Amino acid sequence: MRDRRDSPYEIPILFEDNHVLVVEKPVNLLSQADQTGDPDMLTLLKQDLKRRYNKPGNVYLGLVHRLDRPVGGVMVFAKTSKAASRLSDAIRTHSFQKVYMAILRGQPGRQEDRLVHRLRKDAAANRVSVVSRNDPQGKEAVLDYRVIASADGLSLVEIQLHTGRPHQIRVQFAEIGCPLYGDQRYGSLVNEPGQQMALWATHLTFPHPILKEPMSFTSSPPNQIPWKGLLP
Repeated sequence: MRDRRDSPYEIPILFEDNHVLVVEKPVNLLSQADQTGDPDMLTLLKQDLKRRYNKPGNVYLGLVHRLDRPVGGVMVFAKTSKAASRLSDAIRTHSFQKVYMAILRGQPGRQEDRLVHRLRKDAAANRVSVVSRNDPQGKEAVLDYRVIASADGLSLVEIQLHTGRPHQIRVQFAEIGCPLYGDQRYGSLVNEPGQQMALWATHLTFPHPILKEPMSFTSSPPNQIPWKGLLP
């Protein structure tokens, strides 16, 4: 366990051993490099490992899963190719569990429910749409949610993600008429420009890639607007 002050760019390190690196991703930071050339988690953490351990040459760090740029919360990276392969297997076999919290505009029709949609991504526009069950390019997206609190036209929900489709949480809640607070892409009619999207990766559980022991990590959303007043 290391203190966040040891991390570059204030990326808190929640756990580290020879095989995995678990961190808290800040909001508005890319998970990996893209065409914008903006700073990204993978590059920054590689640089930090190289600095802290005085490693010559390139440093290996495997990206196991991603969080959208506006999303903060817990992420795990693999420090060896063997760990990366086994963590990827854990995702495929559903032993890699991800839980999120989000603030929605409005209130879902049910306090608890499972959302199942078929989603298709337009890579050129970087936009995901809900499509019919017969669309050959669509992929099934499944999540469970429960409403924790509601006030002032907003709802705090906990989300158990069963599939990891791009923009999945954002698109599925927009589809039922409850877009995420601050989501400019899928909730532009109810959100104002400049609002920070309220989606946080709060809990991550997976088997250690070498020791096989279950590992669990948590990260809490910031106690500020819009989270403030709705968080338990």
